[in-house]
Amino acid sequence: MELWRILVLGVLRLNLNWDYDRLVEMANNHKTIRLMLGHSSWGDDHEYKLQTIKDNVSLLTPDILNAINIVVVEVGHNIVKKKRKKTAS
Repeated sequence: MELWRILVLGVLRLNLNWDYDRLVEMANNHKTIRLMLGHSSWGDDHEYKLQTIKDNVSLLTPDILNAINIVVVEVGHNIVKKKRKKTAS
């Protein structure tokens, strides 16, 4: 499974407090979630299996998500600082 899909599914599971059965159901049937996972809205019939999601998403712990969050926030702050410097010139 691609890292992006693991991240999206892990975030959904941890933040919405979904069990794996609910996560599989939503990943296979919810249009917006499927778009976030990188599937087209037409003609993409990829189906996620329960065990595949369990095996991959269980590796994404709250500590790892917090570490990812810190990196994303730092990068965002650097982008904002660069934009402020350009507009101040």
